[in-house]
Amino acid sequence: MEHASDVGLYGLAVMGRNLALNILDRGFRLCVYNRSPERAEEFLAEHGAAYPGLCRAASAEELVAALARPRRLILMVKAGEAVDEALLQLLPLLAPGDVVLDGGNSHHRDTERRAALAAPRGVHFVGLGVSGGEEGARNGPSLMPGGDPAAWPLVRPLLESIAAKTASGEPCVAWMGPGGAGHFVKMVHNAIEYADMELIAEAYQLLRSYVRASHDEMRTVFAEWNKTELASYLVGITADVFGVMDEDGEPLVEKVLDSAAQKGTGAWAAEAALELGSPAGLLAEAVFARDLSALKDERMGASAVLGGPKAAPTGERQAMIEDLRRALLAAKIIAYAQGFQLLRRASAEWRWGLDLASVALVWREGCIIRSAFLERIAEAYRREPGLPNLLVDAYFKALLDQCMPALRRVAARAIESGAPAPAFSAAVAFYDGYRSTWLPANLLQALRDRFGAHGYERVDRPRGESFHSEWK
Repeated sequence: MEHASDVGLYGLAVMGRNLALNILDRGFRLCVYNRSPERAEEFLAEHGAAYPGLCRAASAEELVAALARPRRLILMVKAGEAVDEALLQLLPLLAPGDVVLDGGNSHHRDTERRAALAAPRGVHFVGLGVSGGEEGARNGPSLMPGGDPAAWPLVRPLLESIAAKTASGEPCVAWMGPGGAGHFVKMVHNAIEYADMELIAEAYQLLRSYVRASHDEMRTVFAEWNKTELASYLVGITADVFGVMDEDGEPLVEKVLDSAAQKGTGAWAAEAALELGSPAGLLAEAVFARDLSALKDERMGASAVLGGPKAAPTGERQAMIEDLRRALLAAKIIAYAQGFQLLRRASAEWRWGLDLASVALVWREGCIIRSAFLERIAEAYRREPGLPNLLVDAYFKALLDQCMPALRRVAARAIESGAPAPAFSAAVAFYDGYRSTWLPANLLQALRDRFGAHGYERVDRPRGESFHSEWK
């Protein structure tokens, strides 16, 4: 078909609309479809004149018929049942060799199930992790595709074209692996994002209640931090947030209710860490901190009953601010270390062959957790692909040597002043646990053997041998 569209896009909510414009800007002919036809009609009316390669389909049948073969079709619908409904609607219309990409935040097991559904028809199903929010979708997101490897050559030119680019022009997209690898990597990205945001929020709380910094001061602090090793998208926009005033001239952030929402990916990552036996307490605490914040009414009632220390002003303001910077850097490194350790465990368990250096490179631009030291993470895994944990890499070990004393002081001051700092505290606990040659788990095993005859290993015998004793 001479004027067939290069790409089809199913779903025109905010992310879908912005990704559609990104695709059109790169010169691809695009056909769009939305289950509510008015949204597609509005999109065509608004952008049709600027993009001659844009067309609208009135039905799924029209959408599929409009595409050049092999067809490339991106689903931008809400994760869950909507993806299943769209796929079941499309599969009978597609032909062997066609590719369906799910650009939502789907669970990796759902992605594997859908790929198995598409495979008998010869249709390649790809779980496409997309990070960067509305801005990323419009101007270039970080992309994490995974699934049927035969699909990669068919979609690579498209994805490399629309992905974010580094300063040197490298596209922030790479093939993650088979099955649900792409969506799993995106899930871990989001878990690190949860931890990063919680750590920033805890630093804000201590600046506000312990240092007694003004919002102008906090804006300056975060702007200055963004010129250091902490340079990142989230630190940068935190400075922006502190500079926005409400209509009455007061800081707008203080008018925002302290009850955080979530969409589930952080909790999925915590569940995966439990399933795989990958210690990720900091990532999990960031999820639980949101859960606790959501208990606003209960917290209000508890505040009238439960006592605690009061945060007192301190005369060591500049020292504390520098401690907070170093603590945030150390805890951020630990959050990434837990995330990459989880990716390593998953890749080994499910034989995905994840290239962790490639994952870090994909996150350098376009995504929410883009930060200055992702290049350093990539270098660490290039030097040692089997690196057990980022904490033992020479570069990150040196940074932690400099910053861990500050992290300990910050966590201690938070506890002493009654300021909840679960993420900072969890970061210290993981670091100390990971560096310990001995942990009290021997007593846990003895107790398990005492009440349940679960057996235990001995320090003076080869690993793998099981023993049972009478402990009465």
